[in-house]
This record gives sequence, structure tokens and C-alpha cells, in this order.
Amino acid sequence: MEYLERRRSLVADRLEAVLADVEPETLSSEVEHVVLAGGKRVRPTVTVLVCEALGGDPEDAVDFAVGVELVHNASLVVDDIIDDSDLRRDSPSAWAAFGYGPAIIASDGLLGEAFALFSTDERAMQAVAEAMVELGEGEATELLDKPDSEATYEKLARRKTGALFRAAAELGAIAADADPYTVEAVGEYAERVGVAFQMRDDVLDATADADQLGKPAGHDAEMERPSLVEVTDLTPEEATERAREESEAALEALATVDAKDSQALEYLEDLAQFVVVRERCRWV
Repeated sequence: MEYLERRRSLVADRLEAVLADVEPETLSSEVEHVVLAGGKRVRPTVTVLVCEALGGDPEDAVDFAVGVELVHNASLVVDDIIDDSDLRRDSPSAWAAFGYGPAIIASDGLLGEAFALFSTDERAMQAVAEAMVELGEGEATELLDKPDSEATYEKLARRKTGALFRAAAELGAIAADADPYTVEAVGEYAERVGVAFQMRDDVLDATADADQLGKPAGHDAEMERPSLVEVTDLTPEEATERAREESEAALEALATVDAKDSQALEYLEDLAQFVVVRERCRWV
């Protein structure tokens, strides 16, 4: 845990510094409310670990890692508005705390700060722009053209969850000045991890109680959100097996990478396993 915490601290310190410089002061306090309320910081930690695994300096990846976390939080602000959810991480969601208009402005502000961090590298800008397109298409699909089969569900999961995971890993590789083949390989790894995470999350939402889940259970069904167990005839056990298949494919993609740092690589391998079992992992 100490290994991960040191890297998360790099991200946390830079996050606070970036948000403190936001103007005006009212906007700064609102974006701090959104971003600093908590969260596991999985995506930015992936960015740092991928950079380190490929022989780069973690410090070189921190700005990209912070940018990924800002994009993620900007999308959560919008999700809460769509879902009419007044809580996020046990705190009032942005729209509940400040109103709809300020919440949307806070989301826009987070995206602006993120792209300022990405703007130092053309490849970084392209990776995140592609992820944002996928994320937007995923949101639209979920709302307007809901999946009705396992294939269309998987496409949604890759857009809505996998795309930003992919960008997080690609940014780490870019920070390490990796070749295009390696950037693509770690991107595939992370995208599949994101899809496995979403599949397992669907199973837990349908089967776990609120205490076990750490949040209200049955949220997907209540919001009529497409979930793997709702869209298909798969049992929870079969859905978890689908997640495990994605995890194994993620590990296969990661195995093709010429890693320079074995400890960082081990944590990335742990993540691929953790998203399926949610236990026995150094990410907890």
C-alpha cells in the first residue's frame, strides 16, 4: 500500500495545486468540492504506473494523470445531473450543492484545466480527444439508444468506461516516450480493465447489499440504466465470467509490453485481477 500511496500522493498534491489556481475564487471552491471529496484515483494511478513500468519518471506523468482525473470528475458532475443524484462520495453532488448552472460551469472548468495540462504534447491531446468522443457517444447511447444485446452492451461499456481507462494508460506511455506499438498495447490493456470493471460493477449492483457495496444497491435498475445482467440472460456468475475474460485479455495485452520496472508492472497486473474479484489485491 505504501508503494501506491506515494504515487497517489504525487497526484493529490498536484491536483490541489492546480485547483487552487483556478479563478475566480467561487469556481475554485466549486471544483475543489467536486474533485477533493474523495475517490480512489484509479485512472491517474494507472497513468503514473504505466509511465514507471516503461522506464519513465513518475514525475513526468503527473500532469497527465491529474488531467485524466479532472476529465473523469467533470463527467461525474454531468452523470449526477442526468441521474438526479444528490449525493456523490457521501457528499452533496455539485448540482445539489450549487445548483445546475454552477455545476455545469464547474464541469466545463475542470475540462478546461485538464486540456491545459494535456496541451504540452500533441499525442496526449489526441489520446484524450478520442476518449472524449467515445465517452460522449457512450452517454448518448445510454440515454437514447439503450443496448438490447450483449454485443451492444459491450460496445457501450467500451465507450463509457473503457475509453477513459485507455486514455489514462496511453498518457502514461506517452509520458515515458514509448513507441506507438507500446502505447496501443497498454491502451488495450486498460480499456479491457475498464470494461471488466463495468461488468463486475453491474453484477455487484444487482446482487450485493448496500453495506457490502458501499452505496445504494439496485441503482442501475432504478435508473433504468443498461446493465449486463439486465440486458442479457446471463446469470451473475456468467456475467462475472465475462468480466474475467476481459481481465485475462487485458493481461495478455500487457504481457506484450517490454516493461522496465517489474514492481509497477505487478501493480498493473493486480488491477486487472482486482476489478473482477474485488479482494486480495494491493490496490485496496
